[in-house]
Amino acid sequence: MMGMIGRAALIVVGFGAMFSSTALAGEKVIIKDITGRDVAVSVPVENVILGEGRQIYFVAALDRDAPFKRVVGWRDDLSKADPESYAAYLAKYPDIAKLPTFGGMKDGTFDIEQAVSLKPDVIIMNLDAKTSTEESGYIEKLGKVGIPLVYIDFREKPMENTEASMRIMGKLLGEETKAEDFIKFRADSIAKVTNVLAKTDLVRPVVFIERAGGFSDDCCMSFGNENFGKMVEIAGGTNMAKDIIPGTFGAVNPEQIIASNPDQIIITGGNWQGYVPGGNWVGVGYGADLKQAHRKLVNLTKRPAFTGVKAVKDGNVHAIWHQFYNNPYQFVAIQEIAKWLHPELFKNLDPEATFKELHARFLPLDYMPGYFVSLSGE
Repeated sequence: MMGMIGRAALIVVGFGAMFSSTALAGEKVIIKDITGRDVAVSVPVENVILGEGRQIYFVAALDRDAPFKRVVGWRDDLSKADPESYAAYLAKYPDIAKLPTFGGMKDGTFDIEQAVSLKPDVIIMNLDAKTSTEESGYIEKLGKVGIPLVYIDFREKPMENTEASMRIMGKLLGEETKAEDFIKFRADSIAKVTNVLAKTDLVRPVVFIERAGGFSDDCCMSFGNENFGKMVEIAGGTNMAKDIIPGTFGAVNPEQIIASNPDQIIITGGNWQGYVPGGNWVGVGYGADLKQAHRKLVNLTKRPAFTGVKAVKDGNVHAIWHQFYNNPYQFVAIQEIAKWLHPELFKNLDPEATFKELHARFLPLDYMPGYFVSLSGE
């Protein structure tokens, strides 16, 4: 612990933020995190703890050549939440198998003594961990040993906080130019949808988005007017649950779905064998077996909640990678959703080409298809 004196430690937890002007190497700056907290940090940081393993999605976009070079510990969720991506990273960077892993702050299994022993310059935490972090007094405990905590957010209000969160990360990692390049690519990709819709006398189809369909027997989790709910609106649809669910996440009952009779249904999915072995989830994702995903999507349409619904009758039911809800790649999802909702308007738009370009320009992994599947075809 004495070895930490004189080091700047930072924990990033949460939503978008603004920060001071460009700093010299090793200069201590004040970063305003996504919650509005002012945090003193010496940048660029060298040792980082990721409060969630899936934070590698955005760390890798800024540290492409060596995405784990600063990571001294991470939460143990990536291998279960996204096993295909974890396997791809493990194959390319086998040393990640030796990285210390942590439980979560939300479930009370985060080991603060272990974190301190790793001498991090920063711990990056998501905004959704804020309440549990504060209730447990983690910020104060870490502050006593000189480790700051900063919140970022790609989940609670991603369409509002993604740019700010990427700028926070760019400042922390000393990769501000890369962060701005990414932000521009993201904005340009979204504009390929919004510019077309702005010139159109738009008829918005009603869309029901089911969150993690088949993960459990309950039906049906969904999104309010944020995250995938907001993505649907940006893509030219009407989110069925936006006036039913007051926040980002919530649920609707089967009767509401049948009564709303949505024109389109989009189900988020992934390979959750590690959580629900043999579950009914649709395993889309990095290099997924789309024939199997299609079979499981068909099965989900047979549930009582979808009885007689227009989207099922017309074959307008789709599955999309769930993890778009928790990383800065949402612009790919927006393009794909726009193409589903308005195929004639976007017949020349190629979301897969956009995702390939994202990998080629920013990410260390080669692109693999498997992120989307539709009822009308494999």
